[in-house]
Amino acid sequence: MKSEILSVSELTRQIKSGLETLFPQVKIKGEISNCKRHGSGHIYLTLKDEGAQIPAVVWKTTASRMSVALKDGMDVVAEGRLEVYPPSGRYQLICTSVTEAGQGALQQAFAELLQKLAKAGYFSAERKRAIPAIPETIGLITSSTGAVIEDMSKVLERRFPAARLLLYPVKVQGSSAAEEVAAGIAWFNTTKQKQHRPDVIIIARGGGSLEDLQAFNGEVVANAIYHSRIPVISAIGHETDLTIADMVADLRAGTPSIAAELAVPDSQELLRHISTLQSRQERLLQAKLEGAERHVYSICNSYAFNRPPLQMAQFHEQLNALAAQMSRSITLLYTGRVQHYASVKQQLSMLDYRKTLERGYVLVKKEGKYITGAEKLNTSDGVELLFHNGMLPAVISPVHRP
Repeated sequence: MKSEILSVSELTRQIKSGLETLFPQVKIKGEISNCKRHGSGHIYLTLKDEGAQIPAVVWKTTASRMSVALKDGMDVVAEGRLEVYPPSGRYQLICTSVTEAGQGALQQAFAELLQKLAKAGYFSAERKRAIPAIPETIGLITSSTGAVIEDMSKVLERRFPAARLLLYPVKVQGSSAAEEVAAGIAWFNTTKQKQHRPDVIIIARGGGSLEDLQAFNGEVVANAIYHSRIPVISAIGHETDLTIADMVADLRAGTPSIAAELAVPDSQELLRHISTLQSRQERLLQAKLEGAERHVYSICNSYAFNRPPLQMAQFHEQLNALAAQMSRSITLLYTGRVQHYASVKQQLSMLDYRKTLERGYVLVKKEGKYITGAEKLNTSDGVELLFHNGMLPAVISPVHRP
């Protein structure tokens, strides 16, 4: 039987389909060589052992989540899928995770650090600070993406909407995550802006594997929490996850939503408590008022208290009599003054020159001055004649004798 002639592309497509179908998910243990981080963020490397080698790629998104720094000579376990790259005619492993080889490497590191910090007193209950009962401002250190912020915001809005939430965005996994979280704790502690200084800090992230949570199992974050002057609530992963950050923190919450519940009081419960206190105070005040009223009533009905009011009544009668007498005296004085004023006014009226003018007399003025004799006037002098009802100009004419 004559075999079919295939093109290179067709053969490669068949190999690609068969190989990728046969190995959709594999775990490979080997030594890293030719490890190079590309400018794009992707990592290209070779996994090898004494008998073979395979090229591998760690894409940028996967590399950013890794807590281990890959380098030549490192023994690792890589998990991923096989892929055939037709342009170069080779197959390679597309890594979805890369961890250091060796059973329980992360667990061993966790246990060693746990023992070290326990001896240093990092987990001591005596050093843990109380969480403020009613915080005005809450500092949140978590990723700016994901459901953590939304979940916590909903809880705070429901329980205590008066609290302000300040976000310090960080990576919550990957090589730089621990340093960013520690920097967030330090920033909240050292900021000079009062409005940015929270009453409590919450460190939160969702669940994940031990490798995903590695940033919160390191000494960097543990030291930052231990030296924080602001109380810290740790909410890392799920209820079953327990990190070193949880144990160093002043309070551990099973989830970010539970952390929000623990950080603030229930406003409705507070209002009920305030209402109860108000009712109690009102009852106490009413009891005191009633006691004071009884005491005042007792005093008011005593002889010692009633004698002064009787004397005051007598004084009041005397005062009324004096007031009436003063009123009569003032009235008589006023009437006399009015009559005297009318008499004086009448006398002054009789001396008024205008009354004289009404009887037919005239006043003569020359150059603004009153003339009292004929010798002060000359022929052709201009004068003014003042009558009782007005003034007329006149000229002195020669005297004609008969």
